[in-house]
Amino acid sequence: MFNITSFLDIRASQNPEKIALIHPTHSACYSYHTLHEAVCRISTGLMRAGVNPGDRVILYLDSSSEYLIAYFALWRIGAIVVPTNIVYREDELVYVAEDAGAQVIITDEKGRSTAEAVAQKRIRTRLIITGNDSESWRSLISSPPLMHPHPCNPDDICQIQYTSGTTGKPKGAMLTHGGWAAALTAEREALDLTKEDIYLGIYPMGHVGISWGISVLKEGGTWIIMERYQLDEYFRLMKEYQVTILAAMPPVIHSISDTPPETDGNLASVRRIISGGGPMHAPTWRQFHQRFGIPIINAYGLSETIVLGAGTVIRPEDYPEADEYNSVGTPVGFSEVKIVDETDSTISLPDLMPGEIALRGPGVALGYWQKPDDTKAVFLADGWFLTGDVGYIDKNGMLVITDRKKDMIIMSGWKIYPTEVENALILHPGIADIAVFGCPDQEKGEIPVAAVVPSDGAVITHEELTRFARDHLAGYKIPRKTIIVRELPRVGGWKLLRRHLREQHCVE
Repeated sequence: MFNITSFLDIRASQNPEKIALIHPTHSACYSYHTLHEAVCRISTGLMRAGVNPGDRVILYLDSSSEYLIAYFALWRIGAIVVPTNIVYREDELVYVAEDAGAQVIITDEKGRSTAEAVAQKRIRTRLIITGNDSESWRSLISSPPLMHPHPCNPDDICQIQYTSGTTGKPKGAMLTHGGWAAALTAEREALDLTKEDIYLGIYPMGHVGISWGISVLKEGGTWIIMERYQLDEYFRLMKEYQVTILAAMPPVIHSISDTPPETDGNLASVRRIISGGGPMHAPTWRQFHQRFGIPIINAYGLSETIVLGAGTVIRPEDYPEADEYNSVGTPVGFSEVKIVDETDSTISLPDLMPGEIALRGPGVALGYWQKPDDTKAVFLADGWFLTGDVGYIDKNGMLVITDRKKDMIIMSGWKIYPTEVENALILHPGIADIAVFGCPDQEKGEIPVAAVVPSDGAVITHEELTRFARDHLAGYKIPRKTIIVRELPRVGGWKLLRRHLREQHCVE
């Protein structure tokens, strides 16, 4: 029996005055003692508010110390965290609340109106508002601390992480206490973490990328929260706090590489930079490495694997064998990887032959919440998870990703699922048919593009589509370009050929 938050008790005991968490824009700073105490007090307050083990609680906040404290507090009492992002619109939040059967939404003044609208549609869902000026949060934080975490089994669910499949309907990956322990172990190994490390995190806390920051805390380091990436502020924070580990993604690394030489000093303390959330293009990777000599920790994992809970990574010692700068490395922690036939997962393929990437390890989710058919399709009986990505094992035994079996678009690390966007935009009365696809973009990696077939007599402009989309979708999901077409390419009149749209309308 154990609870993943037990590491906070250990850190608070071993080094209570060490700075654990800094949120510069909120002037918030927590030592391991004060972070542990806040988590323990919020834990008691949540129990007094009626949150029980197994209850699903939505976090609808921007990245902040309150987000992380609530995360830990829910884990500590055996509840199930349902992370979301403050950019979710009402319809998106309603779907998650209904699918998860959420009893509580924790939000702040920024998210209050949307969360209240959701709660009105779900009578059994209550709100807790965070922030120092909030009566409900002050009540929680003034509670006596819960000194011992709720005992859990390794396979107890602690999180429902929503992702999407080819159907476009978000699916909740059931993550466990044991899976999280595996992920933290693997990320410590990938980064060679110590208590001296200082991490600058830019990944939204609603994503599993939060795991990198939690891994740093597990090892006794310091986490600097940056809720919005902006290059000048990114440089300022890394220099001011002498950051050793940077969170990044391909567009960020590209923007760093394009800065003038006088900015190099900002990275003087950095020893590792993480890249995730999308493919790292070889020219960008090579340019960064040749200029800065800082190893890019190119990681591969998914929401369903808690990133490196079952995944691969390229590390500094791999660089002599990564001359082409296209690998995501080898398994880390307790992970396994293999390549299987795309049409028959019982057939394992030899090295150098591309196929579907399968991962196995203790970090793999138990399946999708209340979706047994979807679970059975990709979570196999022998523990392997079919990722939907296509790749091969190269001559050095490292994984290379060549394509995506799914049509997911990754823009600046944000995952966009075309069918989800299409399902929202087809509601426009002037749209008869629509297809969303990704086009390469030098700055963002990819951008979503919409091919629209207007209804008879309708005139659809990009501005009109954008206006409509803002009411139904998070901002990052809105197509950046609109193309008007007479018809969409389909096989037999039904199966959409996104590849044809990419070939016709994307400029490399």
